Amino acid sequence: MRHVPFFRWVLTLGFVLFTCAVGLYAAGQDLPEARQIDLTVLEEEPDGSCRVRWDDPYQKRVREASYQCDPGRSDLLKAPQYSDSRGYGWETGFMITKGPERGNLEDLATGDGLGRADVFLLFGTSLIAVGLIGGNLRALPRVLGVQTRLIRRATELSEAAMSAAEDYDRAVAEVEEVGRHGVLPHDADMGSGSRLVTALWVLREAGPQAAEAAAIGRKLTARIHALLDDAAPATGLRSMLQAGPAARLNASQAVAELCLLLDDAERNGLRERFAQASVDLLHGQDADRDALAAATDFAENPSAYRHLLARMT
Repeated sequence: MRHVPFFRWVLTLGFVLFTCAVGLYAAGQDLPEARQIDLTVLEEEPDGSCRVRWDDPYQKRVREASYQCDPGRSDLLKAPQYSDSRGYGWETGFMITKGPERGNLEDLATGDGLGRADVFLLFGTSLIAVGLIGGNLRALPRVLGVQTRLIRRATELSEAAMSAAEDYDRAVAEVEEVGRHGVLPHDADMGSGSRLVTALWVLREAGPQAAEAAAIGRKLTARIHALLDDAAPATGLRSMLQAGPAARLNASQAVAELCLLLDDAERNGLRERFAQASVDLLHGQDADRDALAAATDFAENPSAYRHLLARMT
């Protein structure tokens, strides 16, 4: 399965937004140009709501407006303790110097909320955090090694496949060995007690699916062993650190392919097929009973036995 660098793209997008926010802050494009001025506080409520007066140099007049003063400032700056003969208080604020709003006060408490730079900074830092955390969590299994469960699944499947292949080869070898020292009886009634008939009966009972399972088992076992060898550097932190970049890359690819192979085998029920083939090929352990069953089957269809023996030899 092809690796999709999702968190890498999330991290990249986060850095792009963070850079845009820094650029906006540096250029000052997200804040109106303003300068600090002194304000005369005419009236003030306990929550800081007040009415202030200031000199507007653009309209060349004294103006008054509602303003949100700082309620936590020193009492020495509030009326009547402030040293103003008229009994007013004092506050400072920012007057806009550019654009159609110049001359007006910039009320930070009742502004428009987050600017573009703030939004970029918020989303950028969030994406950077998600990219770093998610990327590290995703890379953690590759650093610490292959999961033990994955190795156990691969080993169990390989053993089942090898067992089916070995059982089939053993049954075939029995036919070849007995066939060197005897032939099939010409009379169907003489099939009782013939080792060759019994050996062929085992293969007939197992059916062609046993041969197919054995062939699949050989290929699957070879493939699993090769993948486990390639994935060896990923079995632990120490081996990952000792392996070179090429070995780590091969190990990651082997692990991904091993996962796909195991999922495909489970989806197709290969382990159950291997187990069934091994059970079917276990006939012949009870010599008397199986010899009788083989003789009965041979008596009913001796040509099938001759055809099977000819095909094998």
